[in-house]
Amino acid sequence: DFCVCVCMCASVRYMLTWWKRNWFLGADIAASVEGMLLTLRGASISAIRRSGLSCGPKSGFNNINLQSSTVNPGNLKTIDDLPGPSLATTAYWLFVKGYADKSHAMQVEHRRIYGPIWRSRFGPFDIVNVATPELIAQVIRQEGQYPVRTFLPHWQEYRDLRGQAYGLHVDKGPEWYRIRSVLNPKMLKVKEVSVYAPVIHQVVGDLLRRLELLRLRSHDQDTVSDLAGELYRFGFEGISSILFETRLGCLQEDIPQDTQRFIAAVGEMLALSETVLFFPRWTRRFLPYWARFVQAWDDLYDVGHVCVLVARKLINRKVEGMYLTYLLSSGKLSLAEIYISITELLLGGVDTTSNTLSWTLYHLARDEAAQERLYQEVSSVCPERRLPTTEDLTRMPYLKAVIKEILRLYPVVPGNGRLTVDNEVVVDTYWFPKKTQFHLCHYAASHDEGEFPNAEQFLPERWLRQGTNRFPHHPYSSIPFGVGVRACVGKRVAELEMYFALSRLMQHYMVQPESRSTTLEPKTRTLLIPSGPINLRFLPRA
Repeated sequence: DFCVCVCMCASVRYMLTWWKRNWFLGADIAASVEGMLLTLRGASISAIRRSGLSCGPKSGFNNINLQSSTVNPGNLKTIDDLPGPSLATTAYWLFVKGYADKSHAMQVEHRRIYGPIWRSRFGPFDIVNVATPELIAQVIRQEGQYPVRTFLPHWQEYRDLRGQAYGLHVDKGPEWYRIRSVLNPKMLKVKEVSVYAPVIHQVVGDLLRRLELLRLRSHDQDTVSDLAGELYRFGFEGISSILFETRLGCLQEDIPQDTQRFIAAVGEMLALSETVLFFPRWTRRFLPYWARFVQAWDDLYDVGHVCVLVARKLINRKVEGMYLTYLLSSGKLSLAEIYISITELLLGGVDTTSNTLSWTLYHLARDEAAQERLYQEVSSVCPERRLPTTEDLTRMPYLKAVIKEILRLYPVVPGNGRLTVDNEVVVDTYWFPKKTQFHLCHYAASHDEGEFPNAEQFLPERWLRQGTNRFPHHPYSSIPFGVGVRACVGKRVAELEMYFALSRLMQHYMVQPESRSTTLEPKTRTLLIPSGPINLRFLPRA
C-alpha cells in the first residue's frame, strides 16, 4: 500500500533527523539509511507507475498527485485529527491574552501546547500550521509549478474596487509567473544588482550626513532618537532611487510630502491587514477599519503612480541597469501592471531594510565584542574608510553573519502562507486535500532550541563555517526571504543596501545604547517591527 510506504518514509526520515541531532549519528550510517530511503522511494514510484497511478512533476513521494490516483488516504490522518485552538480560543488569545500584536510569540506558544503541526481558525480561514524546518520543507517541496501564497481577499477586493491590476501578491498561476519572470532579471541576478552599487552608496552617504546632523542636535550631541524612522526614510530613498532612476530627497531636512504620506500609509495598511480579515464584511457599516484600509492603499498606489509618471518624463534615454527603464522598454507588462508592481516593490523595500538595520544596530550597541569584531573585519578589508565594493563583501563573512543572525531573530515576515492548488499533499503523517491553507511558522522554526542552541541570544558566529564543515542547521530553519520561485524578489537589493549601510556605519561610528534604555521586544504589524523607539548614541571613530 502506497500510503503505508509514505508513512514509513516520513517516519524513518524523522527518526534519522532525530538520531543525527541527538545521538551524533555517523555520516556513513546516515548515508546508508538515506540510500535505503531512496531505494524504497524509487521502488514505490515504479510500482505506482506500473499500476497506472500518476505522479507529480518531480519524482518522489513528496510530489505524488493523490487527486489523480486511486490511492485511499484512509491510512493517514486528516485535518480533523489535528489538535489546535477553536475560533473562540484564537479570539481569546488575540484580544484577551494580548497576542493581537504578538502573533509571532503565539506561534511559539501554540507549538509548545499542540506540537509541531496544528490546526487553527482565523476569520474565514481554516489553517494548518507547521513549525519545524522538516515540515516546512515538506510543504514547500510539494508545491506545484506555480506556488500560491495564502489568498489575500482584502487585497484583491481593493484591486477590484479600484480597477487595478492584481500584481505579484494577488495574481496566481501563469499570470503571476509571467509578471515575476519580467521582474526577476534585474532584481535577483547578482551581476545585474551590482550595477546599483553607486546609487546605493550615494544614499548611504546621505544617511551618514543625516545621522551626523541629528546627533549634533541632540542634548548630548551623540544620541539619535527614533532610529527606525530615519532608516525608513533611508529604505524609501534607496529603493526609489533604484526603481525610478532619480533621487527623491527623503533624507533631506524637509521630507517630501509624498514620502511622508507613503510611509504613514505603509504602517496603516500593515496594521489593518489582519484586522480587516478578522471582522466579517457586514461590520464595515459600523467599524472604520475597511475604509481606513482602502484609504491607505489609495495613498500607496497614488504615490507609486505619481513617481512612475514623473520618472517617465525624465527618462529620454536608456539608463544601463536602471529598473523602470527596463520595465518600460521591455514591453512585457502593461502600464497598470507596472504601476502596481512598482508600488509593491516600494512597499517591500522600505520595511525589510529599515527594520533589519534597526534591530542590527540595537544588538551591536549592546554587544561590544560583536561590534568590535565587525569593525575590525570591515577595516581590514576596506582600510581608511574606503567604500566597500560588491567584491569586498565576499571577504566579509562576519558582516553577513550579523545580518543573517538578525533575520533569524527577527524575520521580517514571521510567517508565510501557502495554498495547495495542484496536488493533495502528505505532511508528516497527515493527508490534506487540495485547497488546504498552510501557515509556515518561520519565527517558531528559527527560534527552535533544537536547531539553534541559546536561540534567543544574538550569536552571529553560529553562521560562520568551521573549516570545511557545513552549517549545522537545517536549510529551512531560517528562511526570512522565502525559498524557490516565490522567494522575495527584492532579496539581493535589500542585502546590498544593508551590507553597504552597516559596513560604512561601522567605519564612522561606535554605537552605544542610550542611557536608561530599556529592553525592546518585537511586535507583529503583519511584519515584525520594534515595539518602541530605538534611541542610540553614535560616537565618532578617530
